[in-house]
Amino acid sequence: MHKTIAYSLALLVAVLAPFIGYPVFLAKLLCFALFASAFNLLIGYTGLLSFGHAAFFGAAGYVAGNVMKVWGWPVELGMLAGAAAGALIGLLMGALAIRRQGIYFSMITLALAQMVYFGALRAGEFTGGEDGLQGVPRGKLLGMIDLGNDIALYFFVLAVAVLAFMLIVRTVHSPFGQVLKAIKENEARAISLGYDVDRYKLLAFVLSAALTGLAGATNTLVQGFETLTDVHWSMSGLVILMTLVGGMGTLAGPMLGAMLIIALENKLGDLGIALAASTGIEWFNTIGEAVSMVTGLIFIACVLLFRRGIIGEIIARLPTAANKTAS
Repeated sequence: MHKTIAYSLALLVAVLAPFIGYPVFLAKLLCFALFASAFNLLIGYTGLLSFGHAAFFGAAGYVAGNVMKVWGWPVELGMLAGAAAGALIGLLMGALAIRRQGIYFSMITLALAQMVYFGALRAGEFTGGEDGLQGVPRGKLLGMIDLGNDIALYFFVLAVAVLAFMLIVRTVHSPFGQVLKAIKENEARAISLGYDVDRYKLLAFVLSAALTGLAGATNTLVQGFETLTDVHWSMSGLVILMTLVGGMGTLAGPMLGAMLIIALENKLGDLGIALAASTGIEWFNTIGEAVSMVTGLIFIACVLLFRRGIIGEIIARLPTAANKTAS
């Protein structure tokens, strides 16, 4: 009941948000919230730490961008093409990576993702190389709704994010999701119960990659371009940070973490200018150049004070508070 109310309030805020803030920036927040939620499906519920999710995010963006710009396909097919690209790359990477466990799994995903990065760097005709893929058109949804309108674009991205989140929730609470949790908690016991653990891991990996691809394709639509930054290993590190800050293994945590980190990256400079104007301290004008330092400090604070992440700590403290109230 409480979750239903919380989700309803969050949806209400999301619906009203574009009439208060900048719709394109808010749409970007939704894209990264979906990215973090897709990553959390793998690490939070299956226990697999991937350092290669930037490959799905960036490659899907390139595919969707070319489908819409070069081939002239409608936006719906562009989104599907991006998700399919993420799923295909995830299938290939997962088939190799799940043969190993722990840090070896993580290192294989990192190595394979770097191969995708250097492939994107060399395939200049498809990716634009160091210049990136520019001028991706927004097009029209269903041939009728002009996504060139920022409000219309925002609500399209919101619909995509909500549907994807509903799929993640359904997956987590399904029998398949329960098996994933069992694998995370005790893989040997899951094997002894007769489950084909490698097959479940691969399915989770591909599903996470497909949703990440959808997030990457949507982000390309919102931004209107795709660059090597999105396929670089640092993007994989960024989504790990988002998930840990928000709360790994929670449904809402990664979304909150993504919004906090992306908001900091984009608005920290504006905050510094405002602080400099109000306090007269010139140093605040340079704080926008220290985004990595600020996010690093936030990560350290979360590790020391909120080891379960922000949402994880809130959930952990709620039963205690309820018990004190009852007593």
